[in-house]
Amino acid sequence: MPKILDNAGRPNQRRRTRKDLLMAAARLMKQGRKPSLEEIAEEALISRATAYRYFPNVEALHVEASLDVALPSAEDLFRNGSPEDAIARVERVESAMDEMVLANEVPLRMMLVHSLQRSMGGKTDSDVPARQNRRTPLIEAALEPVKKQFKPAELKLLSQALALVIGTEAMVVFKDVLQIDAAEARKVKRWAIRALVEAAKK
Repeated sequence: MPKILDNAGRPNQRRRTRKDLLMAAARLMKQGRKPSLEEIAEEALISRATAYRYFPNVEALHVEASLDVALPSAEDLFRNGSPEDAIARVERVESAMDEMVLANEVPLRMMLVHSLQRSMGGKTDSDVPARQNRRTPLIEAALEPVKKQFKPAELKLLSQALALVIGTEAMVVFKDVLQIDAAEARKVKRWAIRALVEAAKK
């Protein structure tokens, strides 16, 4: 019997519940299925009502789950030949995110639409995360072995600042606002990464 989770839970529990739904959807989709929201909720061992609090429809859940499958884990990203230089490590994260974004532009834009729709009209449950934070765990994994190079406060600021130049929103700015190609965008991102890391060390 699915259990009702996090009705009065803390933010960490709500994030875990959302991730459990995505992982359950990904498992079912890897089996070649297109599961319903009810099937995903049952696989995640949560109630259907809770699942609907996190995703307005099954299409939104399918989109995000497909992105989770496409993005490597921090363990996979740094398994072989892990560099010790902070800039090189963050650039590895940027490369992985960039490849995923370029290969999944349409579903990523759809995900942005879903999250924006949730934030409009005042109908959103503010206790429920609108999106899964995929970039920060990778950025933090990149900085973990070199964190002694930074003061704790600067390390936190660096991680947050890097999130601005890595990911879907950066793609939208480069492509839609600045109207520059992928190669030039990569050059700008690498410059920004280097500048932010060096600034955090001062």
